[in-house]
Amino acid sequence: MAENIKYYNNLKKYEDTLVNLLTDESCFSDIPKTWYVVVVDIENSTKAVNEGKHHQVNLTATGAIISVLNTIRKEKKNIEIPYFFGGDGATFIIPKTILKPILIILENYSLHIKRNTNLTLRVGHISVNKLTSEKHNLKIAKHQLTNQLTIPVVLGNSLKKAEEYIKKTFEEKNAISFNENLLNLEGMECRWKQIKPNQNKQKVICLLLDSITEINQREVYRNVLAKMDLSFGSFKDRQPIVATNLKLNFNISKIWKEMKISLADKSLAYLLKKWTSTLIGKFYLNLSDDGKQYLKQIGQLSHTFMLDGMINTIFIADEDKIKPFIKYLDELERDKKIIYGIHITHASVMSCYVLDRKTKHSHFVDGTEGGYTSAAKMFKIKLKNL
Repeated sequence: MAENIKYYNNLKKYEDTLVNLLTDESCFSDIPKTWYVVVVDIENSTKAVNEGKHHQVNLTATGAIISVLNTIRKEKKNIEIPYFFGGDGATFIIPKTILKPILIILENYSLHIKRNTNLTLRVGHISVNKLTSEKHNLKIAKHQLTNQLTIPVVLGNSLKKAEEYIKKTFEEKNAISFNENLLNLEGMECRWKQIKPNQNKQKVICLLLDSITEINQREVYRNVLAKMDLSFGSFKDRQPIVATNLKLNFNISKIWKEMKISLADKSLAYLLKKWTSTLIGKFYLNLSDDGKQYLKQIGQLSHTFMLDGMINTIFIADEDKIKPFIKYLDELERDKKIIYGIHITHASVMSCYVLDRKTKHSHFVDGTEGGYTSAAKMFKIKLKNL
């Protein structure tokens, strides 16, 4: 039987709210058992963030996504895949037909990261069939999050189990050598300043939240999201990426760090070219109609919410509303319904994948001072004490 490589392409988009999506179990379907979960994860990412390498950690995770999407684009099979950005890593669900080329690209990319940043990027995979045969659920829906961004929404513990398995079984491969020709990070751009909320009394929240019982995920997440809507306004209202707050960063050291990820070797010509294009970009964004339109689209195409079996989200909140919300989460935690990790900071940061400023661009958002990685530190401590 032929593999259904267009399974995710053909999933119907759900266009109502996330809360209503989680009300309707029929919106979710089983991922084909012939598909695979691929996980990339930076080893000791908390230590790296504590050492001031947060920017490199974010770029590395973004680069993994860009590597995979560019590989699929090169294959010219028009395959859509679900993927998730996690601040210090990424998860992909892919058909078997493209598993081998993607693993080759990612393992080569991990060697590149080791050479240029001294970070260890773990790469691993496991079949959907193996996960579901071990009684871990994996159901998916496709959700129209904004007018321009469609995201996968996953229920079940399979992706968490896949990550645990890959971390446990990972071994660095010393036998293979880096191949510059396999590195394809076309479209990587990371030149925005920190993005602060509009109002001084607002903060940026990075939240990781997991339902303790797998069978209760839909109900728990629906209730938490309804509470967020009530406390902080609609999804659109609490978005951290607003066109008027986006400012380009001309700092040459930031472009240098980007270059260390996006190129096989350092290049002064690349550095000067990107610095100059960033300078010109300021006028393009502020004075041209295309530039202004691009700025408006960035908020629409920013990944600020993920549900990959647990909630991962970044949003803005009025300071006086944060404590009551945390109290609500604490009550759910005391009732053994959830575990959560939260990081409250002053701004968000963004890395980007831009192939075409008119139609093809995606933006991956995290918080300053460690963002998701800092929230995960709290989460892991609670998990150990569960």
